[in-house]
Amino acid sequence: MLLARNYSDCSMSSSFYDADKRTHQKIMFVGLMFCAAFVAISFFARKQPDNNYVLIKADKLVRTAGTPSSAK
Repeated sequence: MLLARNYSDCSMSSSFYDADKRTHQKIMFVGLMFCAAFVAISFFARKQPDNNYVLIKADKLVRTAGTPSSAK
């Protein structure tokens, strides 16, 4: 039957991971460090908000967390 064909011979014969596990781990670590550096630089390089309304509201929510609210 043509539909039940095995495509395992079409895949790559070897991958980078199979070739050298230690080198693969080093490359993954370096990539992770680049991603972390990009996120950190992006976070600290952005313009900080002028108003702090959101910070005040978040602080109020954290302080009142767990206390029952009064019904109005």
